[in-house]
Amino acid sequence: MERISHPGDTQNRCRLAPFWIPAVLEMAFKSQVQGRTQAGEQRNSSLNLSNGCRKSNLGSARIHGELLKLGFDLSEPTVSRWVRRAPRLPDPARRWLTFLRNHREAIAAMDFFTVPTLTFGVLYCFFVIGHDRRRILHHSVTRNPNALWVALQLHEAWEYSQQPERFLIFDRDTKFSADVVSTVKAMGSQPVRTAFRSPWQNGIAERWVGSVRRDLLDHVIVLNRKHLRRLLNEYVRYYHEDRTHLGLGKDTPGGRVPASMPSNRHKVISLPRLGGLHHRYTVAA
Repeated sequence: MERISHPGDTQNRCRLAPFWIPAVLEMAFKSQVQGRTQAGEQRNSSLNLSNGCRKSNLGSARIHGELLKLGFDLSEPTVSRWVRRAPRLPDPARRWLTFLRNHREAIAAMDFFTVPTLTFGVLYCFFVIGHDRRRILHHSVTRNPNALWVALQLHEAWEYSQQPERFLIFDRDTKFSADVVSTVKAMGSQPVRTAFRSPWQNGIAERWVGSVRRDLLDHVIVLNRKHLRRLLNEYVRYYHEDRTHLGLGKDTPGGRVPASMPSNRHKVISLPRLGGLHHRYTVAA
């Protein structure tokens, strides 16, 4: 299985990082002392002081030994005291959320969810959602999903003349095999897999699954594939044009234009959506 690296990856081993020994020395030595060199002159030091490395094999004793070899004359308790104040790598979850926030306009996500039918069958719903405006870029339904079918859906989501988002996030479902990864790369997008058992890393897609279940699927019994596709088409239209979202400042993905302030002579009317499950309210002309 091909491994895909992405900005949210974390590894349990020591690597070179931008948190060096001078960070400790700059705090320990505020001024130049006779017979010692200031920490700022040792910028090329290559020892990692990240939290993960400190817990594994770069403890205070190891760092003290390296400093002695560099010509610094100081005690191990001093090193231990200043190591605790050295900069640390940010929390992995915070790094991932920062990546999602900074590249929101360039990220899309895809996922599956299942729907049982009246005859106890199982239908698989596939969708692609953009992070910027939470728009559903594509959706479809099948009984037997596989990598070839997913690749076809991706081509339908972005026509051959359209440029897909820079990053495409998806989980480690076996349906997203190496063939799907190759298709994503061939389309000009960078595939980004989430970590094992980490649905929060694909939170935009997971949230939409919860919305479609609460708003629609918990209230109807699906008859067959054709019925489900019709329901999803109606829901996506309602989702884009009528349903407001807290994450969008209480706007809709399609950009619903607010009505003017109604006067006493105007009447507010409700327009049924999804067979009356939901309504859109507007001012009568």
